Amino acid sequence: MTSSQADHNLAVLAEAAFHRLGDYESLVFEDRAYRSGELFDRACRASSGLVKLGVSAGERVVVLMANCPEVGIAYSAIWRAGAVVTPVVFLVSPPELRHILADSGAVTVVTTAELLATVAAAAAGAPRLRHVIVVGGVPDSLPGHVGGVDFADLESASAAGIVRVGDDDLAALMYTGGTTGRAKGVMLSHRNLYSCSRSSHEASQADGIIRALTPLPLSHAYGMIVTLVGFHATERGLAVLQRWFDPAEFLALAQRHRIQRTALVPAMIQMLLAQPLEDVGLPWLRYVNSGAAPLAAQTREQWERRVPGSEILEGYGCTESGAVISVNPPGASRPGSAGLPIPGYQVAIRDDNDADVSTGTDGEICVRADGVMAGYWNSPAETAATLRGGWLHTGDIGRLDADGYLYVLDRKKDLIIRGGFNVFPRDVEDVLLQHPAVAMAGVVSRPDERLGEEIVAFVSLRPGSQATPEEITEFARGRLAAHKVPTRDEHTHLGAAHQRREAGPQSPPQPGRRRAPVTIAAVTLVMASSESVR
Repeated sequence: MTSSQADHNLAVLAEAAFHRLGDYESLVFEDRAYRSGELFDRACRASSGLVKLGVSAGERVVVLMANCPEVGIAYSAIWRAGAVVTPVVFLVSPPELRHILADSGAVTVVTTAELLATVAAAAAGAPRLRHVIVVGGVPDSLPGHVGGVDFADLESASAAGIVRVGDDDLAALMYTGGTTGRAKGVMLSHRNLYSCSRSSHEASQADGIIRALTPLPLSHAYGMIVTLVGFHATERGLAVLQRWFDPAEFLALAQRHRIQRTALVPAMIQMLLAQPLEDVGLPWLRYVNSGAAPLAAQTREQWERRVPGSEILEGYGCTESGAVISVNPPGASRPGSAGLPIPGYQVAIRDDNDADVSTGTDGEICVRADGVMAGYWNSPAETAATLRGGWLHTGDIGRLDADGYLYVLDRKKDLIIRGGFNVFPRDVEDVLLQHPAVAMAGVVSRPDERLGEEIVAFVSLRPGSQATPEEITEFARGRLAAHKVPTRDEHTHLGAAHQRREAGPQSPPQPGRRRAPVTIAAVTLVMASSESVR
């Protein structure tokens, strides 16, 4: 391996950060402080444990946990072993996890006890899965082909060196609803994630801002890149980690630890605005990075008025770009924009013929950078279409102003972003159509002040069939992640929802037949999601 390859390896990056900054109190989680030396040593030992289990370079390891120190330890350990991190948000349902395990060919899952039932239910449909590693104990009730391992057993191994892989070898396989259809694996190499995290650090660095609070799921693309940005730090800092977002706890932690910076999604900002911010006081908070969904102008104005001295820095990106494309620089934020392209990222606005449009004209946002994905896992046709001409076609509509600031205006596709999480309508529709009483189902969205968008499902029953909205909701709840589940809202009506698709409610597709517009008939159930983002 050449030195340039080693420099872009994420395991080497993490090790270099430890040697550069030394041993210090770097993390606080649930009232316990962790030193960087302890975390680094645990990652080195866990990596050796993975190798002893038979995990080889290039094999996929699913990490399914709520936020905890072991998430970061697992990521570093997997990269040191030369394997590929496949992070999964803890909201996942067993059928969704089964698809990820089977499609990725994952050989190992790292999880926690409260998610073990989900893993066990999904593992039966994953023939290549060999081990389930649980933080806090040895799992039971696993299928016969899967062995259970205590995470502590991994850490009992002696530390060993890094298994070397190249710049363009995979570092992460992240599953997303994407911009063009069903959940698929986004292939991100060591080069991709190194480049995106390095550029993000350069674009957002502010000297002396060293105390950060992280409520974002580390298994989300946005949360992972926030973690990787820390490996480029030039100053010792303190990261305070929430297991999952709770607004009252967030404010208490921000005050107790004199937090200077945080990264949120707009739904979290809305929930914080419902708290007594003036009574708490956040005099140290300088910067709030906001991404994963559009931020309403009134939300920004209200936050900056109620938390004086803090500045919201909006950004934009997608999993396919490594997570970030643009960000508003500290002290030069432009309200309503998604900021300037981060260093090394070229952004072009193009028409339907892939021709560049003039400054200020709307078009599709296209991106070229070392941070852009290698492609979609096992999907060469979709990869070719999305990366045609060497540019990532995001499916989002935007424009650039004369100063190069990017404005994100709309989406070309049907993707719903609810509380920062991608929801593709087809995924929800397919589950609703599995209900024996459902003849047709159509999923759209409506604006929501707190979450950005809410899921709205229109369901028509088969003639002679009966089902209540509550029954259909419970049916969907067992088959979808929590943030995708529609529940009844008596105040929602068709006019309140975005008319995202011309086809209307969907019936099961038939070969050779094109879906046509239909009128909702029989008993129409109107439902809108009310689950929390947790």
